[in-house]
Amino acid sequence: MEAKAQARFVRVTPMKARRVVNEVRNLSVLAAADLLQFAPQAVAVDVRKILMSAVANAQEKASRAGETLRVEDLFVVEAYVNEGPTMKRFRPRAQGRASQILKRTSHITLVVGTKDNGKEGR
Repeated sequence: MEAKAQARFVRVTPMKARRVVNEVRNLSVLAAADLLQFAPQAVAVDVRKILMSAVANAQEKASRAGETLRVEDLFVVEAYVNEGPTMKRFRPRAQGRASQILKRTSHITLVVGTKDNGKEGR
């Protein structure tokens, strides 16, 4: 059983988000949650929220199917960060010039599932 959670338009650059997301890929959900709770990066808070949402989605999906699901059996099957739209702002500079500032956004996606289901479909 797999379940997905996604956060779109997160105000962090994709490169910074990928540093954190790459750490939790292929970990168990409990280990990933512990790692994210104590990670020094600011985006770890958002990634942990997405992870907990994916776990809740998996539990809801299992209960609707009439199955039992243990959180200990769940792993992070997929984790990736896509680039969202970039907000463009301008900062005044010397001698009447202006320089462009790019405020990047990210779309973060996490897929959790059991180990046997994750390998069969891939």
